[in-house]
Amino acid sequence: MNKILLACSAIVIVLFSACSTKEVYKPLYLDDDWSKGGSADKEVIAIGSNLALLEDRTLMSKKGPIDIQIAESERILGKSDGWILSSSIEGNLTIQSINNKAKQEKFELKKTVAGASVNGDILAVLFADNDMALYSMASKELLLKEQGGKSLTADYRIANPYFMKELVIFPTLDGKVVIINSALKKKLRSILVSSEDNFNNIIYFNVIDNKIIAATGSKVFSLSQKEVRVNFEARDIISDGNIIYITTKQGEVLAVTPDLQVISKIKFPFAHFYGMISHGDKLYLLEKEGYLIALDKDMYDYTVHEVDLEEGFIYSTEKMFYIADEYISVE
Repeated sequence: MNKILLACSAIVIVLFSACSTKEVYKPLYLDDDWSKGGSADKEVIAIGSNLALLEDRTLMSKKGPIDIQIAESERILGKSDGWILSSSIEGNLTIQSINNKAKQEKFELKKTVAGASVNGDILAVLFADNDMALYSMASKELLLKEQGGKSLTADYRIANPYFMKELVIFPTLDGKVVIINSALKKKLRSILVSSEDNFNNIIYFNVIDNKIIAATGSKVFSLSQKEVRVNFEARDIISDGNIIYITTKQGEVLAVTPDLQVISKIKFPFAHFYGMISHGDKLYLLEKEGYLIALDKDMYDYTVHEVDLEEGFIYSTEKMFYIADEYISVE
């Protein structure tokens, strides 16, 4: 009887161990440790759509530091048309000029803001309930309000509204792209990118080669003469000229055209990518287990280097990864 119990216990232990073991990326070969890094002056404490918030409440952009302070009660939304946008949970929106610290605008919007952008006199706001609105910067007047669809949960990566001449494009929280004409104050079109029930907000938006490119956590979308949707579970998306680079949850790195045709790809089994930088003829990929992968853009050759990774927020500039209070340079 005891032997049977011991055998059963052993089986349970083996099964439990097998189920609880999580595969991680293990490089076949390691090059020298990456030496271009060290301690940063200030720790990253939060991330916006295109900015990082530092411990002294100043900012880091893709191009470097911005000496503007964000109030303790506000979170960073992003940088747009020479302005820095931040808001409180109550809907108090602050818009500060990058070039003139004394110049700022305040909007009391009465509900939580998810994203916002500025172009000239137009302020475009996406609310946390997925409603959209346009305001005049000069008069604070509400110019247009558009109700959004229901959104249950959202990824923390929220794309801000985008301006194309008189068009305002809202990447929404329910997997759509809504196009509004600001001159006519009218919605022109609503385009479905993805129809998932949860975490279906647009996490990336850009216009590349005159094509709208948008992505949720499960799909990447391209629109010009026709609509193209591809099932890429994107972790990170960047562009370099007319080439789009995507890292996926499956450990893939892909180079695609604006029509989402795959040019080249490579897979790093079980890799979990924290960030990606395009610099020179290489892509630099920061991997969760403490590796920096320097990948040729043709994706035929690469080197893998060990790096020290701290726990904390991670932000990528044009040449640096910032991880909490550390940095890794790719130059």
